[in-house]
Amino acid sequence: MDDRLPAHLEISGLIRQVQNEGGFATVLHKGDRVAGTILVVLTENGRDTAAYERMPQMDGTRAWTKRISEEPENKEIFADFLQKRITQDPDLWVVELDIAQAQRFIGL
Repeated sequence: MDDRLPAHLEISGLIRQVQNEGGFATVLHKGDRVAGTILVVLTENGRDTAAYERMPQMDGTRAWTKRISEEPENKEIFADFLQKRITQDPDLWVVELDIAQAQRFIGL
């Protein structure tokens, strides 16, 4: 049996936490309600944007891993990465958290 929280509940919790702290959070792409993978776009006032995804580790756990950082002079690379991930995994959830020190919401 999988002890993971359903994806839609985890996303709802993240959004609520960020909004309670005065930040902005939104779902950019909805995935599978129960078992969808979650990719989180963390940003602060639209700057220092990076995408994190929980990746399987050698010990069987899953840890948040930075997949890509947005380059201000070439934002298309970041957008292309997100679109490629959605195409690869239609069950993927993409949620954006725009708040100071956003990493704290995913335990980094």
